[in-house]
Amino acid sequence: MRRVLSGLIAAVFVAAMVIGGGEAFASKGTIKIGSVYIFSGFAATYGQFAKQGLELAVDEINKSGGVLGKKLEVYFEDSHAKPPIALRAIRKLVYEKGVDFLIGLDSSGVAKGVVPYLKELKVPLLITHAATPDVTGSQCNKYTFRVSVNINQNVMAAARIAAKTKAVKWTTIGPDYAFGHQSWEYFQKYLSKLNPRAKFMKTVAFPKIATEDYSPYITAIMAAKPDGVFISLWSGDLVNFIKQANKMGFFNQGYTVLMSLGAATEVLYALRDQMPTGVWVGTRYWFLANNSPVNKHFVEAYKARYGVYPSYNAQNAYAAVYALKAAIEKAGTTDRMAVIKALEGLKVEVPAGDIYIRPGDHQAVLNVTWGSTAEDPKYPIRILKPMVIFKGEEVTPPVWETGCKLQ
Repeated sequence: MRRVLSGLIAAVFVAAMVIGGGEAFASKGTIKIGSVYIFSGFAATYGQFAKQGLELAVDEINKSGGVLGKKLEVYFEDSHAKPPIALRAIRKLVYEKGVDFLIGLDSSGVAKGVVPYLKELKVPLLITHAATPDVTGSQCNKYTFRVSVNINQNVMAAARIAAKTKAVKWTTIGPDYAFGHQSWEYFQKYLSKLNPRAKFMKTVAFPKIATEDYSPYITAIMAAKPDGVFISLWSGDLVNFIKQANKMGFFNQGYTVLMSLGAATEVLYALRDQMPTGVWVGTRYWFLANNSPVNKHFVEAYKARYGVYPSYNAQNAYAAVYALKAAIEKAGTTDRMAVIKALEGLKVEVPAGDIYIRPGDHQAVLNVTWGSTAEDPKYPIRILKPMVIFKGEEVTPPVWETGCKLQ
């Protein structure tokens, strides 16, 4: 009887380890990830794409046995693009859900409002979207990491493209908060070095987030007669701007136009053939920029599951989960301080390519993709043709220049 009971207990234990079609976890417990993105309002699609990328990575990892034999669990909260709400959401995830690690943040303004409190919460955060240099610069701390392209990297690439055009007089249209103003600041800084002839106009436009009527800003820019326009609007704001600018003939004036986030697939799907061709657009990941098996698998798996090509927000969230997995496995533990040490200097391959997280400021160094919008009957959205890929080392300022002093 004792032998029979022992056998039954062992069988029950083995069965309990098998979860959802054969995923076995060698040890008890889970690794909890808290995730905060924008799930409502003008940028809700960005949050949705990030959620999909993150869930895809979690499902893949759990099906292959988890991390150190532990299953990954993820909890989502909406930041509403507002720093106080985002901070409350993060505190809820840490204190009520007991998450071990944090992934997310879309808005630079939200990131600037949240990052200083991570020293109080003592939970590592992997930023996947918010691009302000400050969070891996003047505001840096040992709990904050970024696995995606920041403003410095993306705008330095933009300046290199702008320097090769004939445009001399430049203006900008960008959102009226940290991201828009810093994008313009760095564009001027980098382009003036590459092209000393470049001039930056006093007539600029910084509409509020979620502006509905862009016509006054478009009219003012057109009346100023620039040679080039650098646009840092994003998400629903960029979609609305382009639709209205098309009707007003903005793209028929002969300007050189650069859109720092114009190649986000969320934007391209929303616009389809309303996105003008021949416009230079940037992105933080482009699904056709890398022929590696890792990227091919991601694009195919994502499209099969969700029916669309992945955006940079989807890839960045997906990449963050795999970077966290690599760091935990490198550390051999889920202890937060050990994982922080493992993240510092981590090299990992993700769909975007190889990324390296610098120990000095916790900023990822990775390639930056830009391109000119073009029509291709094989795709339902505009693609990048020609496409220009800038090496991460070439467009990432050195640590000493960032102002980061890790504590």
